[in-house]
Amino acid sequence: MNLKACHVCGQIHELPEVEVGSRALCTRCGSLLFQPGAADRSAGRTAAAACGAFCLFWPAITLPILQVERLGHRHESSVLGGTLELLSHGSWFVGGVVLLFSIIFPLVKLVLLIELSVLKLTHERYRGLTYRLVEHAGKWSMMDVMLLAFLVMLVKLGKLVQFHFGPAVIAFVACVALSMFASMCFSPAAIWQDEPN
Repeated sequence: MNLKACHVCGQIHELPEVEVGSRALCTRCGSLLFQPGAADRSAGRTAAAACGAFCLFWPAITLPILQVERLGHRHESSVLGGTLELLSHGSWFVGGVVLLFSIIFPLVKLVLLIELSVLKLTHERYRGLTYRLVEHAGKWSMMDVMLLAFLVMLVKLGKLVQFHFGPAVIAFVACVALSMFASMCFSPAAIWQDEPN
């Protein structure tokens, strides 16, 4: 017999030895407590999506994302280049906010998801803390908000200034989608769930 706590409502259950193909549900809320292989499937999906997003993250922030043309002058800018330009022109607050929320937090979130799903370098007792860091970084990650801001900008300034998407847009959209998919696939119960022998 082993004890399992429901990750949704906290109800403690005493589980007998699990038979092949069986699963355990919480008696209070009905959420899944244990299903053989569920942790591996969750980790595999999360790892694939997070690794894909990590690979796409670098072209998304380094390649030109927007080409702005105004009065015959054309200017290309990447997310990282625009951030460094803001910092070099003395806009420390705006540049710092963009750097922190559009580059650092998304990168931290992806690295921690890869750590939780594949690498598992941290000790078992720190995995809960690592997961809380993923959740916290994910809430403050603004890549998807920045994508929406680009679209709003195109609608509002479409008549005054001509905008053209740069080559980084496809990588940026795919990175945002894979990052969101990785977060949705990850099962927090898999952090503490031990597969039976």
